Amino acid sequence: MVNPIHLRTLLEVTRLGSFAAAAARLGYTASAVSQQMSTLERDTGVVLFQRSARSVLPTEAAVVMTRHAAKVLTDIDALLAATSRTDATTTQELRLGIFPSLATHVLPRLLASSAWHDLGINLKVSVAEPAQTIQGLRTGGELDVALVYQVGQGGLAWPHTVNRQWIGDDNFRVVLPSSWGIRPKAEVAAAQLSDMPWIMHHPGISDAAVIERLFASCNLHPQVAVYSDDFNASLALVSAGMGAALVPELALRHRPQGIVVLDVPEIRLARNIFALLINEKQTAQVEVFVDLLSGIMHDLARIPQHEQ
Repeated sequence: MVNPIHLRTLLEVTRLGSFAAAAARLGYTASAVSQQMSTLERDTGVVLFQRSARSVLPTEAAVVMTRHAAKVLTDIDALLAATSRTDATTTQELRLGIFPSLATHVLPRLLASSAWHDLGINLKVSVAEPAQTIQGLRTGGELDVALVYQVGQGGLAWPHTVNRQWIGDDNFRVVLPSSWGIRPKAEVAAAQLSDMPWIMHHPGISDAAVIERLFASCNLHPQVAVYSDDFNASLALVSAGMGAALVPELALRHRPQGIVVLDVPEIRLARNIFALLINEKQTAQVEVFVDLLSGIMHDLARIPQHEQ
């Protein structure tokens, strides 16, 4: 089934002429746009772009698909809205598993929106890390939808019977104590950070292994001062001067005072966020719910954090 989000991305790519421009417009990374277009090509069975090192050129199939995509998206939105209104007196129970930073910074924005009040969903929420929420899907009854993230290619496995839908990317940023005297948004090389104390994940978990490999590839060999798997605790300790840390942007939304966010070009890493949906629970209301969450994610990515 073609994902409507991918059609919206296709419109922007063909309108703006590049994955990078579409990514900037939509608040994605260029790699996320490329991934969406590859998925769309696979789902439709046609080649949409001729790719080269310098550019992407839409094929005739892409031009034809783009002509119809706007109308298709309009019809889908109208259908979903009509479906929600038709059964306005009946609510669907949705048992949702969600990880902490998404529950803290994205879900409340949806619950405060007018779209939520018209949706007709009775939400039951379980806040936990992805490995735990996936178990709720596996045991066949505790959860209907799990919102999870994956860093790199490993670490998580989910049942083949669920449908996976990409929601967005949560990019990691390097943060330092402001007391160290490095100016905000300064661009530094990763190797310059090796001699500084760091706050790192506990060894053995999948995220830690990915980060360690990334750091080693950048010639960054951190001196570990603290092991912490809680980003709020890590940020508080950075603010107190304990060390540097690698923290996703969602966790930085309500960061404490005394923290500097750096640009380190060699360190490019993101949490890829997905919704895992039980097929028989994937109603029109649930589709709208997931699309609304995805829209909030993309809106947050476009708004500078100091304006939120």
